[in-house]
Amino acid sequence: MKSGELPGSWSEEYLRSILETAVDGIIVIDEKGTVEVFNPASERIFGYVASEVVGQNVKMLMPSEYSEHHDEYIRNYLNTGNAKIIGIGREVTGKRKDGTLFPMDLAVSEMRVGAERRFTGLVRELTERKNLEERLLQSQKMDSIGRLAGGVAHDFNNLLTAIIGYCELATLKLDPSDPLVDDLFQVHRAAERAAGLTGQLLAFARKQIVSPQLLNLNTMTLNLEKMLRRLIGEHIELVTVPTRELWPVLADPSQMEQVLVNLCVNARDAMPEGGRITIETANVILDEEYAKSNPEVIPGEYVLLSVSDTGAGMEESLQRHIFEPFFTTKSDGKGTGLGLATCYGIVKQAGGHIWLYSEPNRGTIFKMYFPRAIGELAASDSPEAIPIRGGAETILLVEDERIVREFAVQALKGLGYHVLFAPNGTEAMRVAHDHGGPIHLLLTDVVMPQMSGKILAERLSRVRPELKVLYVSGYTENTIVHHGVLDEGIHFLPKPYSPRNLAAKIREILDRG
Repeated sequence: MKSGELPGSWSEEYLRSILETAVDGIIVIDEKGTVEVFNPASERIFGYVASEVVGQNVKMLMPSEYSEHHDEYIRNYLNTGNAKIIGIGREVTGKRKDGTLFPMDLAVSEMRVGAERRFTGLVRELTERKNLEERLLQSQKMDSIGRLAGGVAHDFNNLLTAIIGYCELATLKLDPSDPLVDDLFQVHRAAERAAGLTGQLLAFARKQIVSPQLLNLNTMTLNLEKMLRRLIGEHIELVTVPTRELWPVLADPSQMEQVLVNLCVNARDAMPEGGRITIETANVILDEEYAKSNPEVIPGEYVLLSVSDTGAGMEESLQRHIFEPFFTTKSDGKGTGLGLATCYGIVKQAGGHIWLYSEPNRGTIFKMYFPRAIGELAASDSPEAIPIRGGAETILLVEDERIVREFAVQALKGLGYHVLFAPNGTEAMRVAHDHGGPIHLLLTDVVMPQMSGKILAERLSRVRPELKVLYVSGYTENTIVHHGVLDEGIHFLPKPYSPRNLAAKIREILDRG
């Protein structure tokens, strides 16, 4: 029988059409395990042409741990009829011509051809499905960690608001020469560092409030280049490869700068003896084929920002965890493990996709794809400083965290405001009802038990239409934002805030008339 031909007793024309058009591999062997049929789909799956397999033992398609027992298994089945796989399908491991192993689903059926028996194996490669399942599980895990990170940041930001606030209030009461001023400054600085960590947690959890604008990543890279060179040191070469006529993206400039800085710092740390960091941009189109292997990607036009290094690289086992918060490959005291988690959250919040490739001793490359934005880039202006001053207006403060509420009341009264306060929305409605005079501003936390700040504001605005609202929160959820972007007309102050920040924001709102 020639390579790939069917036994004459079969309806050859009919069966050949099935074999040639089947998307799954079909392999037929005899009682000795010799391959008689090896269809085109099998060629694609295993990497052999039929002439290389037909006439050979099917064990050549199996890893050694399976092939050693295959003959024994067939003999046992022929003698006893005891089958482990006949008539059912199960997941096994196959071996390609190049020696690589892959998962596959194998279903085997038996048939008689005269006095002899044949076994037909139906093979379906599972590599793509396994990859998709792994990506889905990883995405679900990252989302769960993100929700936890956001919740921790919410509670921690309440504490930091009180710490930072009381530090500033205490400092104002002391003579500048008092030794306690320096102590309070150190406490304040430590609290601000902690606030930076919670900001990274929120970036990872995609719970930050962002201010997106049309941005040219070439311009951003150029503006950061001098600072990046100082940051990475003279022992590392920095190369930028910008693409001409780069498409704009819609993103928060400060967050994009944070991503680039974090990746360059990571690359620097991977090259203690020196090396090269390359920053590249490009206009790319991610097609349907790319989206099949990356299901979170929508096909379309994207702007690529890549950062590569010639450093130590990393094993694949580490790459699976690299974007998880607090996971770090650095030694103790050398990093928080939040840098790449922050990058992941920022890229995702901008609607983008981040991809990593690395090999030990061959460096690492991070590729970030951001959706192309349509519009004209506007020149950015530096905002004018807002004068810090108080007033005599009436403010209704609603804050469920007692320590934050007490600090805010003290700070507002110190600025001259008449302050009404309540621990929740229900009590705030009662306080507002009992107050006979005007209420100029509602200062409310966003996330509170029983009634959110948004619902409270809506209810109070029905009876006090002149009421202005300032939301504060250490955790945004989707109450006043959509995909991290503030709803139109919403005023927001993120926690932790200082008395100075609070005073400036209140006057900005009240002075608008």
